[in-house]
Amino acid sequence: MTHYKLISLLLITILLGCSIAKESKKERLTALVNPFMGTEGPGNTYPGATVPFGMVQLSPDIGYSGWDRIAGYYWPDSIITGFSHLHLTGTGAGDLYDILLTPVNSRAFKTTPENGNRPYSLFSHENEHAEPGYYQVYLQDYGINAELTATSRTGIHRYTFPEDEQSGFIIDLGYALNWDWPVTTFIQIEDEQTISGYRYSSGWAADQRVYFVATFSKPANNITLYNNNKMVVTDTVVGTHTKVDLRFKTSPNEQVVVKVGISSAGIEGARKAIKLEAPHWNFDVYKQTASDNWENELRKIRVQSDNDTWKRTFYTTLYQSMLAPTLYSDAEGHYKGADGNYHTATGYDKYDTFSLWDTFRAAHPLYTIMHPQRVSHMVQSMLSHYRETGLLPVWSMQGNETNMMIGYHAVPVIVDAWFKGLLESFDTEELFAALKSNAMSDGHGIKEYRELGYVPVSFNHENWSVSKTVEYAYNDWCIAIFAKALGKEEDYRYFLKRSEYWKNHFDTETGFLRPRYSDGRFLENFVARDYTDHFCESNGWHYFWFVPQNIEKLRNTLGIERFSERLDSMFTYNPYPDDELPIFSTGMIGQYVHGNEPSHHVAYLYNYTGQAWKAQERIRQILTTMYAPEPYGHCGNEDCGQMSAWYVFSSMGFYPVNPATGIYLIGSPLWEEATISCEENKKFVIKAPGINEHKKYVQQVFLNGKKLERPWITHREIMNGGTLVFEMSEYPNKSLWKDITNIPYLDLMGLKD
Repeated sequence: MTHYKLISLLLITILLGCSIAKESKKERLTALVNPFMGTEGPGNTYPGATVPFGMVQLSPDIGYSGWDRIAGYYWPDSIITGFSHLHLTGTGAGDLYDILLTPVNSRAFKTTPENGNRPYSLFSHENEHAEPGYYQVYLQDYGINAELTATSRTGIHRYTFPEDEQSGFIIDLGYALNWDWPVTTFIQIEDEQTISGYRYSSGWAADQRVYFVATFSKPANNITLYNNNKMVVTDTVVGTHTKVDLRFKTSPNEQVVVKVGISSAGIEGARKAIKLEAPHWNFDVYKQTASDNWENELRKIRVQSDNDTWKRTFYTTLYQSMLAPTLYSDAEGHYKGADGNYHTATGYDKYDTFSLWDTFRAAHPLYTIMHPQRVSHMVQSMLSHYRETGLLPVWSMQGNETNMMIGYHAVPVIVDAWFKGLLESFDTEELFAALKSNAMSDGHGIKEYRELGYVPVSFNHENWSVSKTVEYAYNDWCIAIFAKALGKEEDYRYFLKRSEYWKNHFDTETGFLRPRYSDGRFLENFVARDYTDHFCESNGWHYFWFVPQNIEKLRNTLGIERFSERLDSMFTYNPYPDDELPIFSTGMIGQYVHGNEPSHHVAYLYNYTGQAWKAQERIRQILTTMYAPEPYGHCGNEDCGQMSAWYVFSSMGFYPVNPATGIYLIGSPLWEEATISCEENKKFVIKAPGINEHKKYVQQVFLNGKKLERPWITHREIMNGGTLVFEMSEYPNKSLWKDITNIPYLDLMGLKD
């Protein structure tokens, strides 16, 4: 071979390699994700770096308190105070923001009272970037470029400094926002490259503990400790507001890497996180590993569409469905328990951040499809909470029961996982005892619910009497079917009777579920559209539909024709101009509120009226108007994955209206093709040939080549693999499933009453 031919061959090889690399990069699903979705408006998401269900959520903090910045970041803002290691995703609760690290230099002199007079820098979105597992921003006042990535329990920072004599970092343990405040903090200078300590705080989580170890690739020339902004001349400091300031000289474009391991149980657990997960200083390797972890999870569902906006929305919501629950046991398996003691998770990973009032509806059913092995760890985590407190979690976070919201919705999560065969190694007697624990407790109106058959009116703040009754009744139905499966007939009959207590609120005069006094009288002057403390973040319109265990009986109690008309009115009866709408009434279509969870199943209820085409119409409307892959992309709080899980399910054409049964009602798909990778290398493929924005109506459906004569599919049919084919049209098929208006849950679950 001649010299020139060799050069030509090498050039072709290089060009081909570049082409393959470019194509490979284009095909990465992570490139379709926009972590900024929901960072403006009511979404309350954060854009920072984390791994799927990771303990660390390393993200920028604006530094201001307030509803808009409840996740630490708000798209319209233009300053950054620093980067903290824990954040909540899409909630209405202002907590965490632990272990704030701020890069500084001699230019860091701007402060403001709004962030506690801490240094801050301006930034621009033109010099900011986020993707799964990575965040970057240029701090223009300092001339410092910040990059963040993460492992499961370690935050990894890389900062590119300008030339400066006073470059460095501040770790501020007194930093707090919103509901959070420090109680006791501790910092120890171990050496010129290692800082350790802890931050005990109270807020929404009444007793939160975060231990940390921070290691720096560059030794500091000067390290100063502060207590309440007063310099301390020791190697350790304990107080409420402590911080450490490390300084060193940097040359132009010098890069410094910081690794911060965390634990809820001890400094050594935090140190071991670094040792096991982040042993070297190569930031790019950590970044690539985090990206690959996300890519592997995102590839579990592959969708095909010519609509780039839909695809970006899908993969962003799929990404956000995996930001919670979060890993909680440290690198040694230790964690701070809900009883205030330290425990060890043996044989499982402990998870927390269970926003169960939200996530039992669709997020946890999605996990049973995408993350079946992780589900058993989550249930074991709930059981550990039960062993520590005597109750299953309601809304647990960082080893605390917050008792936020209502119901005992760990019950449907556990029952659903058990019926899907994911808890075969569990002690069923312990499971059943745990399921009954909350139902037989006395708090939160449950005692009155047991004695009266409903939660009575009181005028205490957040009494939420009607909402509590119907949610307890649904949870009781889940306990009943579990008892039925275990052959516990007496328990089955008892909890089945309780599951019908929703009827005790039914008022024949108004046709709504109406608040009642303890003496049996209905509340006077009831207006269903009013937002009052009798309904949880909702009104009588929203909670009328929450009888997922027996929609047929709800329908027949109201009357079939009236039920159908009310469904129509749900989407057309607009609020009055002078109605006082609360902050969580967002994403409204008539009385329907997609920005809050109680409405999430309602559009699918047309399947119970023989009008499946109306469900398809409304579902497509919600899919295409309430979500977008941009900062103002969520119409309400994202709520730890529930808002996203609704989109993931619904865009594939089905949704778990009763999320404890393994049965999914048919809606209106978005994808030419969607492929779900199941266990044992099986694939479930959903096809809708020729689908577009105009074709929203289902003409007919075929499951594995046979015409589907029912408006639902089952979990087993998905996990066994197969093909679901939709024939779509611009025009409704009003005869489709017209006579199939009952969903025989018990029969489908192998249970006979």
